[in-house]
Amino acid sequence: MSTLWRSLLLVGLMSACGLAQAFGLADLSRQLGEAPVVKGAFIQEKHLRALPQPLVSKGHFVLTREHGLLWLLQTPVQQDVRLNANGIARRDAGRWQMLPGSAAGTQQNKLFFAVLQGDSSGLQRDFELNLQGSAEHWQLRLTPRSLLLKQIFTQINIDGGRFVERIELRETQGDSTLLRMPESTRADSLTETEQRDFAD
Repeated sequence: MSTLWRSLLLVGLMSACGLAQAFGLADLSRQLGEAPVVKGAFIQEKHLRALPQPLVSKGHFVLTREHGLLWLLQTPVQQDVRLNANGIARRDAGRWQMLPGSAAGTQQNKLFFAVLQGDSSGLQRDFELNLQGSAEHWQLRLTPRSLLLKQIFTQINIDGGRFVERIELRETQGDSTLLRMPESTRADSLTETEQRDFAD
C-alpha cells in the first residue's frame, strides 16, 4: 500500500468519530450528517523498523461528504491530492491530473467512501469494531476482516472527543503510521478556493 493511500485512508477514517459519539452503528449516518465539512491541520508520523526516527509530514485537510477529500501536504514537500468518487487526482503545475488505479486501490477507495458516507454495513464487512469510553473521550479499535486488509494491517486505533484526534495504523510487517489532528473544526460550507479545487 502506498504512502498516499495510507494517508487517504487515515483521513477517511476520521469520519468514524460518529461511531464513538453515538456509541452505536445505527447512529453513524446521523452523526456524520452534523458536520458537512471538517478541516484542520495534520501531523503524520511514519514509523519504519529500519529507521531510528519517524518520517514526519505536515499539512492541512478538507473533508466533505458531498465532494470528497483535499489532502494538502506542506512539508517536507508540497503536494496537493484530491480524492472523490472519480478516483485520486494530484495537482501538477496548477492542474489536477487523475492517477491510474489498481484493484487494491479500487477496494481501498470503496472502503474510504464507506467510512465517509457512514456506511456501517461496509465497515462491519471489512472490520470488527470495538468501542470504549464516552462521547467526550473514546477509543475505537478496528480489526480487519477482509483478506486484503489483513495482509496490510493488524489493527487500526482511533481516539478522540468531539472530533477524531489520533489515528494509528499498525501494519503486519511491524511498521506503523500515526496521524494526529489536534485542532479539527467543522464548517457549514466550503470556501471559494476549496470549491474551485473540488470543481476543477
